Amino acid sequence: MSLAPFSSRCRVILAAAASLALMLAGAPAHAAGAAGPGNDVSWPQCGKTLPRGQTFAVVGVNNGLANTTNPCLATQLSWAGTSTGGTGQPLVALYVNTANPGTSGSWWPTSNNYGGTTVANPYGQCTAGSVEEACSYMYGYAKAYDDATIRGISNAAAYTWWLDVETGNSWSTRPAANRADLEGMAAYFASAGARTGLYSTKTQWTQIVGTVPSSSNLYTLPSWLAGAKSLAVAKRKCSDAPLTAGGKVTIAQYVSGGFDYDHSCI
Repeated sequence: MSLAPFSSRCRVILAAAASLALMLAGAPAHAAGAAGPGNDVSWPQCGKTLPRGQTFAVVGVNNGLANTTNPCLATQLSWAGTSTGGTGQPLVALYVNTANPGTSGSWWPTSNNYGGTTVANPYGQCTAGSVEEACSYMYGYAKAYDDATIRGISNAAAYTWWLDVETGNSWSTRPAANRADLEGMAAYFASAGARTGLYSTKTQWTQIVGTVPSSSNLYTLPSWLAGAKSLAVAKRKCSDAPLTAGGKVTIAQYVSGGFDYDHSCI
């Protein structure tokens, strides 16, 4: 079979195709993990100009303590709604402060009842004056209930709720009681149809919570690791051990220009 000679139109089409191929070859690939970073914000960023173009956002619900409300929550949720996506993370997630203050706090449970519900407590009955696991569990449950129902969140089930575990808040000297507290929070969010994750550094988590057994409802939760000072370090943290042996590192946080940035590990 003989080939007909190229027409001038064919040459133009082929030249254009070749130019397009060269441009595509030089463009960055949008493979998994190639999207830009997300950001997390809360009360310290009230009144500040927030970053633009974030791929996902995590907004703090509290005003620094577990029993308070971020005064800029509505504004920051509106900003978070402009997230561009492309990372595998939800466009908007939430984080909440956690603590286990015992009877030194402004409120401490005296029973297994909260929010009109008798809570199924895996640690037994919480009684007045006790700071053991049963009442710690109820305290966590109550704080999560409040976060989901009285702080301005209209649909708790629409979000992933990250439990912010840091030494700057009040904790029991007994890791088992602190673990029970966080289990209570996770239990409430699960009952509300929401997803939960764990935010901390490995050092702080070990000090506050210790080793989490496979029987705990925290065991398989995803980890959001803090502590990186650059994107390069955050990327390496994706390969670090999760906070619980059954979990997976899905976000690594780093600081840049006075804001918290978040690299997606998924």
